Amino acid sequence: MIRVLLLSVLLILPTKSVVAEEIVLGLSRNEVAITATFDGSDVLIFGAIKRDAPAPAGGPLEVIITLAGPDQPVTVRRKERVVGIWANTDAVEVDAAPSFYAVATSAPLRDVLNDTEDLRHHISIPRVIRSVGAPDTVANARAFTDALIRIRAGNGQYQVLEDQVLIEEETLFRGQITLPAALTEGAYTARIFITRDGEVVDLYETEIAVFKAGLERFLFEMSRNQPLLYGLMSLAIAIAAGWLASAAFRMFQR
Repeated sequence: MIRVLLLSVLLILPTKSVVAEEIVLGLSRNEVAITATFDGSDVLIFGAIKRDAPAPAGGPLEVIITLAGPDQPVTVRRKERVVGIWANTDAVEVDAAPSFYAVATSAPLRDVLNDTEDLRHHISIPRVIRSVGAPDTVANARAFTDALIRIRAGNGQYQVLEDQVLIEEETLFRGQITLPAALTEGAYTARIFITRDGEVVDLYETEIAVFKAGLERFLFEMSRNQPLLYGLMSLAIAIAAGWLASAAFRMFQR
């Protein structure tokens, strides 16, 4: 009897209402073809926030969009002047770093994401680079990771696009990420986060296929499957190009 009464009391107690916010996503394209004339591409990522009830009170809704290329191991070396000559000295093996990574936000990243959530979801650029450790002989191993980020950011491979995601009435959002010409083939992972007060409310993940097409695909397949034929063809092209350049030079000298 006591158990029945206790259950009845629990059933009539008020429960805290939970407002679910869910991402509904769209992509301007789900594949990118790398051809001989490929010079980069824009990917538009847009979507909406689906709710079961009116938006909750509190901080404003923010959106974070990330796009990551395939992970690769990287060796980062330090150059120093040794006896008047620049030479490689220390080296650190980075276990996995995305070949391309962009993070676009609706506000400054420090305002839309706290450190705990960044550590959990690996959103900022330093968090997505995985480096287990460095040799004991290497001083300031963190500088090697910073150098990798700086070099790839300069090449457009790593991008931080703050205030580049537009939100309309906390319901519709859109952002654009520009892919550089030098892309690694593979699956690119797009993640969309919505946050409130720095905490992740929902996450949506999808993929964009990046692949070689046309002449690029033909040459790539030949170099892998028929290396001898590929080498002979490359040699023939080099000889023909040299002969044509020499003939043109002689013609202009006359």
